[in-house]
Amino acid sequence: MGERGVSKRAKAANRKPAGSGEPGKSVEPAEGAKAVKAAKAAKKPSRGSTASRTAQPAAPAATTKTKKPTKTAKPAKASQTAASAAPAKTAKPAKPESRLAMVRRARRINRELAEVFPYAHPELDFRSPFELLVATVLSAQTTDLRVNQTTPALFAKYPTPEDLAAAVPEEVEELIRPTGFFRAKTKSIMGLAAALRDDFGGEVPGRLEDLVKLPGVGRKTAFVVLGNAFGVPGITVDTHFMRLVRRWRWTESEDPVKIEAEVATIFPKSEWTMLSHRVIFHGRRICHARKPACGACPITHLCPSYGEGETDPEKARKLLKYEMGGFPGQRLDPPPGYPGRPAPPLGASGG
Repeated sequence: MGERGVSKRAKAANRKPAGSGEPGKSVEPAEGAKAVKAAKAAKKPSRGSTASRTAQPAAPAATTKTKKPTKTAKPAKASQTAASAAPAKTAKPAKPESRLAMVRRARRINRELAEVFPYAHPELDFRSPFELLVATVLSAQTTDLRVNQTTPALFAKYPTPEDLAAAVPEEVEELIRPTGFFRAKTKSIMGLAAALRDDFGGEVPGRLEDLVKLPGVGRKTAFVVLGNAFGVPGITVDTHFMRLVRRWRWTESEDPVKIEAEVATIFPKSEWTMLSHRVIFHGRRICHARKPACGACPITHLCPSYGEGETDPEKARKLLKYEMGGFPGQRLDPPPGYPGRPAPPLGASGG
């Protein structure tokens, strides 16, 4: 017998091999239990283990997580959106020209025109105040050229106011017919000739208030006579003058008397007569009514109306008239220093 009264044979009988036992009983040794647990663990790994994240198949999208929508671009910030929606910035409108700036620009135009047209002069042929007065009345609604081609025969037959006042109206009408409106003009020049004979001793008066009382004589005609026959300063507001001073923004008026008054405040009195000649010269040769030759104009840098006419230099040069375009002038007897060709007499080629 062994210790504690148990024989060695009995102890040996109690040590049965693994997996054996009494019928109806299954006795698992500790190692067998561990193996079973390991197998179960292999089938169902723990949630936190790496094996569960790799071995477990992903669940179908329809039964598990909802698919996230595709990411879209984030909306621009409010400031960026407002900036993109706002229209492109435009240049600020230029400030209105001040009176002082306009006067300076106007006087500079006069100075530069004096350099362009140093020979500017009245474009009517005359030898006396009487001839200038009659020629100016006849120049209404026609060209100075046509008047200059007509008056030689008229003054040859009626050289004085007394001669013209005593003329036969029909004969005068025939002589001045080329100037147009010959009946009305005949009445005017015969009437002023009679007034000169009766009221002024056959002499043309040298005062504005006397001249404007004569038949057919207005302020424009009076200033032409005063400025060019008597040396009295005056502003001649004809159609060319009115057109240009509005283009140059010297005035907005369309009334000749108001234009005369407004322009007179811009320039000293000593400049009035020559200013008139320069502006009229420029209007006849370059700054035409229908199609100004902007591309050939020497004062474009001072003109707020640049671009109203032809701006291409080559095309603009073809629009130049009289001596500027290489053509004859308007006077048959131009003054010394005139750079162009004399105008042809009535009926001659080019007349």
